Amino acid sequence: MDNKKKNIQMCQGRLPAMAPLANPYVPFQLEDPPKYEGRKALIRGTLFPGLDLPFMGMVNQKEKPITPKTELQVMAFALQELALYLDTHPDDKEALELYRTYQRMLYKGKMEYSEKCGPLTHIIPVDDKTYTWLDDPWPWEYCANKEG
Repeated sequence: MDNKKKNIQMCQGRLPAMAPLANPYVPFQLEDPPKYEGRKALIRGTLFPGLDLPFMGMVNQKEKPITPKTELQVMAFALQELALYLDTHPDDKEALELYRTYQRMLYKGKMEYSEKCGPLTHIIPVDDKTYTWLDDPWPWEYCANKEG
């Protein structure tokens, strides 16, 4: 078989007949599990220490700089983690209250950031009389943005 045909066959992604499927495992969480502080959760990739199972024992320890944008990122991450937890634990009143608190904090933080530094997305309303979303600097242009 020539290399071209071999490469085409390799790219087709066929499984052998009766190939076993992978069995993912996610530990079951009890109600009101312990939680990491938001900044640590973002670095570890989960809000819940019980789900913190580093791949091959490699642990992310790199700290993020403390800026208004990273604070918003921390809140958004914690909010998403709580939403996933509430999908499986809808009766956990403490988690729901924490979720609502993060919702309010994130909304307020985004509004304050938008007023001070400009919009993070085109969805957040700004009081400008003109459409300024396309104006520089863009949110991801770190050097051009002034954060206080």
